[in-house]
Amino acid sequence: MEKKIRAGVIGATGYVGQRFISLLENHPWFECVAVCASPKSAGKTYEEACGDRWKIDAPMPEYVKKMIVYSSDDIENFCEQVDFTFCAVDMKKDEIRALEERIAKTETPVVSNNSAHRWTEDVPMIIPEINADHAELIEAQRKRLGTKRGFIAVKPNCSIQSYVPALTPFLKNGIKQISVCTYQAISGAGKTFKDWPEMVGNLIPYIGGEEEKSEKEPLKVWGQFAGDHIELAKNPVISAQCYRVAVQEGHTAAVSVSFENKPSMDEMIKAWKEYEGEAQRLELPSAPKHFLQYIEDDNRPQPALDAYYENGMGVSVARLREDNIFDYKFTCLSHNTLRGAAGGGMLTAELLAKKGYIAPKA
Repeated sequence: MEKKIRAGVIGATGYVGQRFISLLENHPWFECVAVCASPKSAGKTYEEACGDRWKIDAPMPEYVKKMIVYSSDDIENFCEQVDFTFCAVDMKKDEIRALEERIAKTETPVVSNNSAHRWTEDVPMIIPEINADHAELIEAQRKRLGTKRGFIAVKPNCSIQSYVPALTPFLKNGIKQISVCTYQAISGAGKTFKDWPEMVGNLIPYIGGEEEKSEKEPLKVWGQFAGDHIELAKNPVISAQCYRVAVQEGHTAAVSVSFENKPSMDEMIKAWKEYEGEAQRLELPSAPKHFLQYIEDDNRPQPALDAYYENGMGVSVARLREDNIFDYKFTCLSHNTLRGAAGGGMLTAELLAKKGYIAPKA
């Protein structure tokens, strides 16, 4: 692009916000020009606002350290500085919905990491390799909001991005039932082991709202564009259990699946190795070259070894085998704050920029 698009980050001091800040450093299309957080951080430099709470494994980028943090209470002024913004705030859902629509009505597109608008009918929930066509919902949303440029797009829950990509190549086979158990890293709660020492050597068998999201969100991702909404997929039936485990980065999923037309194991492995989506075809900057990899080693995938596959933007699959109740079972892994959160948001913004939905303001 001839001119970089000015990006903002709302919720910039949180874990996912920090990921956005890191990913925007030296981005070929986007330039971070403004950061926003809660009123208690307003007026401070970003470095002061974060204090000793910088959680990312890479150093804080120099470009952002001296930026003055805007307040979420002064969102219109913040929006004047940017062409579009990422949003990763920690607020009540009704407050997030109101804030994001308020931003969109300033003619500032929002790419949201939050769950608040995932079930708003005309808000696309996008994994670029799977349902890039859902971006067409934006035109219907703009009519509702009365905007020309402004809109909201969201990414799905981090947990489903470990296993939904691995199942997508087989939709043509008629997926009937899925049983999935996710083992989710503590960074998904915005924590490190320093923040959450109780998690060392521990497992918590409950994450509020995760099981419902894991059972329902894939049906919107796999749904069909229907003009002003997404017609949800009628199948498969999904049963999910979600656990918090003593891992810093990387969500693992143990999947069992049954089909109308059962593929062979060789066909499944071949499909995983050859799968590509719109992000690969468009050669988006953050897109993994190989979205899915199949690993033959029975001891994989492991968060310590595989979470950063394709710079944290790919999905690893292994341990495909016959199941005594379902047709097959296998294991998947994705990086939850990259592919599952900020990286997925970045890739979605790149897709929307490539399609002309995000562009510099006049």
